[in-house]
This record gives sequence, C-alpha cells and structure tokens, in this order.
Amino acid sequence: MTSTAHDPARRSAAADHLADLGEYRPYAEDAREVLDRLATSSAGLTSGEAAVRLDTVGPNRLPTAGRPPALVRFLGHFDDVLIYILLAAAVLKAFLGDWVDFTVILVVALVNALVGFLQEGQAERALDGIRTMLSLTATVRRDGSWTEVDAATLVPGDVVRVRSGDKVPADARLVEATGLQVDESALTGESVPAAKHVEAVGTDAGVGDRASMLFSGTIVAAGTALAVVTATGGRTEIGRIQSLIADVDHLETPLKRQLGRLGTLLSRGILVMAFAMLVIGRVIHDFALPDLVSAAIGFAVAAVPEGLPALVTITLALGVQQMARQHAITRKLPAVEALGSVTTICSDKTGTLTRNEMTARTVVTAEHVYDVEVLGYEPVGGVTLDGRTTGPGEHPDLHALVRASVLCNDARVAPDDAGRWGVVGQPTEGALRTLALTTGVATDGAQRVAAVPFESVNKLSATLDRLPDGLHVHVVGAPDRLLDRAVAQRGADGTPVALRRASWESVVDELGGQGLRVLAAAERPAAGGTSGLTLDDATGLTFLGVVGIVDPPRPEAVAAIADCHRAGIAVKMITGDHAGTAVAIARELGVVRPGEDVQALTGPELEAMTAEQLRARVRDVDVYARTSPEHKIRIVRALQSHREVVAMTGDGVNDAPALTRADVGIAMGIKGTEATKEAAEIVLADDNFATIERAVEEGRRIYDNIRKSVVFLLPTNGAQSLVILVAVLLGLTLPLTPVQILWVNLVTAVTLSLALAYEPAEPGIMDRPPRSPREPVLSRPSLLVVVWASLLIGGATLGVYLVEKQLGAGDGLAQTSAVTMLALGQTAFLFSCRFLGGSSLTPRVLTGNRVVWIAIGTLMVLQLVFTYAPFMHAWFDSAPIGPRDWGLTLAVAVVVFLLCEAGKAVARRVRA
Repeated sequence: MTSTAHDPARRSAAADHLADLGEYRPYAEDAREVLDRLATSSAGLTSGEAAVRLDTVGPNRLPTAGRPPALVRFLGHFDDVLIYILLAAAVLKAFLGDWVDFTVILVVALVNALVGFLQEGQAERALDGIRTMLSLTATVRRDGSWTEVDAATLVPGDVVRVRSGDKVPADARLVEATGLQVDESALTGESVPAAKHVEAVGTDAGVGDRASMLFSGTIVAAGTALAVVTATGGRTEIGRIQSLIADVDHLETPLKRQLGRLGTLLSRGILVMAFAMLVIGRVIHDFALPDLVSAAIGFAVAAVPEGLPALVTITLALGVQQMARQHAITRKLPAVEALGSVTTICSDKTGTLTRNEMTARTVVTAEHVYDVEVLGYEPVGGVTLDGRTTGPGEHPDLHALVRASVLCNDARVAPDDAGRWGVVGQPTEGALRTLALTTGVATDGAQRVAAVPFESVNKLSATLDRLPDGLHVHVVGAPDRLLDRAVAQRGADGTPVALRRASWESVVDELGGQGLRVLAAAERPAAGGTSGLTLDDATGLTFLGVVGIVDPPRPEAVAAIADCHRAGIAVKMITGDHAGTAVAIARELGVVRPGEDVQALTGPELEAMTAEQLRARVRDVDVYARTSPEHKIRIVRALQSHREVVAMTGDGVNDAPALTRADVGIAMGIKGTEATKEAAEIVLADDNFATIERAVEEGRRIYDNIRKSVVFLLPTNGAQSLVILVAVLLGLTLPLTPVQILWVNLVTAVTLSLALAYEPAEPGIMDRPPRSPREPVLSRPSLLVVVWASLLIGGATLGVYLVEKQLGAGDGLAQTSAVTMLALGQTAFLFSCRFLGGSSLTPRVLTGNRVVWIAIGTLMVLQLVFTYAPFMHAWFDSAPIGPRDWGLTLAVAVVVFLLCEAGKAVARRVRA
C-alpha cells in the first residue's frame, strides 16, 4: 500500500496551502478563522494529513547552518598582521639557523591560533543553547484521539493540549483556555507569567501582548489549554530569534583593531628601514653582500616585537583570573579589554537591575498606609507606619487584609539547597505569602472548603475557608474587579461601612504611577453549611484594602549606576515591561541623573521610527519599554553609529541577538538561559549589575597595563634596531650580534615584560571618562615616550660599546657590556613605565607590585649567567666584565631613568 505521506497529489496540495499562509497574524484573528485557514478543526488532523504536512514543512526543529571544515577555520586564525610578523621572525631565525627560537615562535603562533579556534563559534553555540529550550514531546490530537508524540513531528494545523508545568512545543493559537498563565520571561523579559485568553488581539500587538498565542519554548505556569499549531521549527518566534543571532555581524574589539593597525605600521616601517639600510650599506660603505644581508636580518630580528601578541594574551589572561574573583566569568579574552572601553551599558531590567522577585512594597487600608521593608521572597524585614515598626497584632485592619491575601493563595516560598529563597507558584502570590510570613500572620486552624481559580477573564481568585469564627469567602484580584463586587469597606472597628470607591481608585492610580502592580483583597461571611463556591458567590464583599507589589531594585545596583555615571558611562534600561513600571524603576535606580526628566520610548514607537530618527534620539532616551529582539539590535546599532562602545546585558533568549551584536555581551549566570550565556562574552556568576561596574574598572586597569606593556616592550626592539642601523650607517662593526639580540629579547620577555601585567589600578581610574575607541594603543604622547626611550637606551648601548672599545676592550667584552646596558636600560625604563600618566620620581615607584622586584631579580640572575658562565661564552660570544664595567652601565642606567622622566613630562605637556 502506498503511504499518504508520499502521495504526490496530496503533498502538492499541502505545499500550496501552507505556502499561502505567508506572514499572517493568527493572534489577531478569531480562533475559528485560524482553524479554517489551516484547513483543520478542533478534532485535529489525521495521521496521514500530518505526515503529508511534515513532508512539506519539515520537522519541528531549529535549522542548523553549515560550517567550513575545521582545517579551514583553524588556518583562518593565522590571517592577522601580528601573526605575519611572528611567522616572518620565525623564517628569519630559521635562516639564521637558530632552530630553538624558530620552534618557540612557531609554538606561540600555533597557540594563538588554537585559542582563537577553540573560542570561535559563539553564535553556533548560542544556537545550540536555544535548541535545548525546545520541548521534546507533545500531546496532540491525531485521528480523533489524544496521543503523545515526538515534538519534532508537529505540523501547522495540529491541535495540542498543554497544562501547568508543560513546555510549549510550537507556536500555537489558543482555541480553549482555563486559568492559563504562561512564563514567557525567557522570550519577552516579563517578570511575571502572562495571562492568556482565546480572544483575538490587535494586529499591532507586540510579542508580549499577544495574549491569544502560545510560543515555543515557554512554560505553562498555571491552567490548561487547547491550541492549534500555527508555526513550527524556524518559523516560530524562537526560530526567528535564532535567525537574528545567525545574521548578526560580530565586531572587533578596539584593542584588536588598534593592534592590527600597529602591526601593519611596524611591518611597513621594518621593511622600509631594512631596504634603506641595505642600500646605504652597499652604496656608501661598500659592505660585502653576505655581511650586509646578515646585518639586515639582525635588524629585522631586532625590530620585530615577536613577544607582543603573547604579552597581550598573558595580560588579558591574568585579567580573566582577577575578574573571575569578582564574579565575572570571561568566555572570550578580548572582552576583558573591551569592557574598559565601554561608554554605554544597555541593561535588561528584570533580574539584573532588579531582583526578579516580586515583593510587597506598600499596604493601604481604609485607616493607614503601611510601608513594607522586605526584599525578595526571604521573610526578613517588617512593616512600618509613619517610620515606626508595627505589626498586625497592633492593627486589626492590616491583619485582616494580610490574612485574606494568604488564605486565597496557592503559592509557597522556601529556601533552596543554596539557601536562596524562591517561590513555587505565582510570583505575586509569593509576595503576599512572604508578607504574611514576615508579619507573623498565622492561618492555623483555617481549612479551605472550596475555591475559584484565577482566570485572566475574571482577574480574581476566591476561596471558601472555615475559620474558628465560621465560614468566610476571601477574594484577591484586580482592584477594579473587586470594587465592582464590593458593597462596603472595612471600618475602624472592623464592621462594614460605606464604600468610598473614588478614594480607592485614586489610591490605585497613585500606586500604579509608582510602577507598582496593585492587588486588592476583600471578604464576606458565608452561611453555615455552605460547601461549594462559584464566581457568583464572590459578591457582596467587604473591601479590605490594596497591596502594591514590585520587582525591587537591587540596592547595590543603585550605587553601581552612580559609579558608572561618575565614570562617564551612560546606562540605558531596555525591558519588556510596560513603560510606567520601567520609568518608575529607572527613577528609583538613578538611571536618570537627579533633576533630569526620564526619556522613555516604547517598542511600537520605536517600530515607527526610521533608522535615522532612532539614531537622532537614541543617546537621549534612557528607558526602552515593551521591546522585541529586533528593537534591541536596532538600539545597539544606533548607539554604535555614534561610535559608542556598547555593553549589553540580558538573561532571556530574546536578549541573545543583541548580546551577539554588542561590543561586549554580558549574560546572567544564575537566571540566564543557556542560549544567552553562549551568545555572551562575559557571564555574571551573581547576576548583579554591580559586578558589571567592577568588571569595567578591571577592564580599564587591564587596558592601562597593556598600554604600559606595549610602551615598555617597543623600546627594547627600537633600541636594538637603532644600534644596528647606526652601526651600519656609520660603517662600524656590529655592537650586537643577532644571537645576542635574541638573548636580550628572550630574557626581557620572560621577566620584565610580564611585571607590568600585575600593576594595580591607578588612583581615580573610575573618575575619568571612557577612552575613545579611536584612540590608538600608542597615543601621540605614548609614541613620543617610545621614540625617546628607544633613542636613550639605544644611544646608551652604543655609547657604552664605543667607550669600552676606546678603553681597549675586545669585541666580546664590549658586546657583553652593551648587552648588560640594554638589560639595565630596560630595567630603568620599567620603573618609568609604572606611572605613564604621571611622574615616577616618587617612593611609590618602589612599592605596590612585588612582581617587579621578582622580575628584576630573575633578570639579574640570567644576566650573570650570560656574563660569567663559560658555556654562554661559547654560545653567545660573551665575556666576563669587571666592576668598572658594571659601574659604568649602572651609572648610565640611572641617567636613562632621569631622562625618560624628563621625556614623559614633555609628553604630558603635549597631551595637555
């Protein structure tokens, strides 16, 4: 028998039908119309029709993109100017027959490529992280009966059933819903589950407002539903986000761009100078060609800073360790430096700036307004009235309201294995439960008889409870719905009095304007013997009061934002919450500086803007509300068009595309999705915005140390190449042989060069504005320092060599003194580099970094071996030097230090 799945006629009809769906909006259409459009019914599809559609649309999986072969990707990491310099140095050393150094340099190049190869594929791993969010199975109606199938076999038109705790297997339009609430925080950023209903919504509704839809990968928090599948695989909302991640172009960090330009500049300079040296040596001094080629190779070996990539990598790696101790886990080395360049931080609100724990903030009864001093779900704190701690025992009105809210409540709060308090159930109900635990309102002796669960249509829940004084109906829900059902309010003596509805509506508006989510509580006595409860029984109520609930700001985030502003870093809040809530939290956090108005922009407003209009406003807007993943990418790109270096934080999968696009993507380690962590360069182990501020400070310190290391390292090469260049130009014997140059490069690279990576942060590092991303790693003042130090150290080395020759020393002794001068000159310059922005003529230059002294001690031991070990004399043509020679080189080194400080003073005037 021929399978219907392979019937060409049926497959063609299905293909035509499904292709005709296009970009339709099922959330804006009636459920019956959606079923008709999908050529299905509430009875679902037959197995044969499902197979035909599966053959047409493909499995319900996120697509995987092809990747180049591993070897091609590995070789691509050699396409870098600094790597070219490393390889050129290796070739030159092979030409010289120095196979040990040839091997070392090749190993450095291979390690750099290997690290890059292992760290690549961030986007691919982000996509893998998204794929883990998809449901594995689904309950679907096929052939008129319910069955559990592999979620990958779902097709548009299938009718699925979901209930509390299920993961939604595909995008689907609701057909039936009972008390349905869905946790969409990973997709929309909403801090509380979204209430869902069958009724259609507007065609312009954003993802967070599409209450008639279920989205693949989200989790049903409460209720049950039937829904018809409208999109599967890459056509789902989560699939669309995946495609955004795949399409986002990655940016190079400022340091990588600057080192690339520096490497290009150095390579061109080396080639030009080597050519000039060959011409002058041959034309003017008539050097023999083999000698001239040897000198040119020595010059190139001296000039190539082969230790620079390794030095930068080591400095960044040490920074990674330091940041890990600050709870910032770095997944990509260059991000460490990029943090120090950040000019704008775009932060998600929920869970980053706030705790993502709903908390009662204010309780209002007819008699009093109480302030609640609780943070999150941990029942620690209390209630104050006019600044004085109070409790339900002193105030029966407070006791009645809290008791009603906790009896009409199914949530539970408890600590986890790590001691962190959390909620099982609805977050808003968890806030009321914590309020009851904190205030000590007990419900001992209470017995629930019946209940009406919360439904989004009714916006309330009710319980019938047996208490020691009889049966009572308790109701909790939206204030307007309870006011409609109330006939009185609780009086000062506990008896019902006339309801002042206008006064309560004013209170609700005021709390809402503060960004609070407002719930009301009411009650009435029930007749003895009552055993059931319906929605119609929740009438004739006595209104008890309202509770204002908020996802509270992290206290440490407030201080961190203030520190960011002091450092010249703008903070933008981007959230899926409503504008009113976002603006209120922004004011409380200090996102907007005191005295300034909050500039807010919603997703629909942003949608209507052109790229140019957004670009004109993006730096002035502090709060973005009801945003989608596309909006976040547009915001990041608009900021980057102003040459802003943007850090983007997030925890939901909806944040992953923007994290990929940002200069630095920062994910939450505790509450973040795996997709978000894989898309990010940095993961916060404590989900704390204050950690970002500390990481930025660490990033600035690391960049300072990289800049110091580069400034320190280049004069080593500059001085050596200058000595050879001058000797060739003047027709002198080479003061340094190529192998002696390699010795100096080796010993300074493994000792002095690493010392500056451990430098502590300079005072006031967070009081200065962010550096411009266009500022080169070698600024004009720094370049002056490098040139000046190269001239000083090179001149001192050549001078010592000539003095020794004048005093009758042989080539070996004179060259050994020159090598010693190079080492001591670099040591003097190391102290000068410790405070590049200020004078090193201070006792502080001798303290604060013990690694400096370890490096100097190691260098001196190695130099003594070079000078006095007989086998070193054979390898490097060195010779023992006496006290006179040491005294000469030490005296000149002190002069070099003093003249370097004079050069820095001039450079500071140039900067000024």
